[in-house]
Amino acid sequence: MEILRHIVVLVHLIGFAVLFGAWLVEAVGRRIRVTRLMTVGMVIAAVAGLTLAAPWGIEYDLNYVKLGIKLVVLLVIGALLGIGSARQKRTGTLAPALFWSIGALTLVNAGIAVIWR
Repeated sequence: MEILRHIVVLVHLIGFAVLFGAWLVEAVGRRIRVTRLMTVGMVIAAVAGLTLAAPWGIEYDLNYVKLGIKLVVLLVIGALLGIGSARQKRTGTLAPALFWSIGALTLVNAGIAVIWR
């Protein structure tokens, strides 16, 4: 059971890597836009994160405050991706603050996961 949990952790990290990597590609290319790959990475991270929030195969208590904060940050990232995608389709542009917020919140969420024990 522990190996399965570690595989889900790996999938969770891959989801954040896809989200942040897709965002970073756009940032380095100075294209302020939301891509489908960012949304895919967020969904992968969300599904794996929710799976990890279930207390299966562990012998310690989960930190539900940390999990709750990570979930709220992930929901905000998802909302920003949705808003950005809709605005982008409607007007063809995206507010820079919205774009940079997505990257910053992705780093914050990954930082919470790694630093907060």
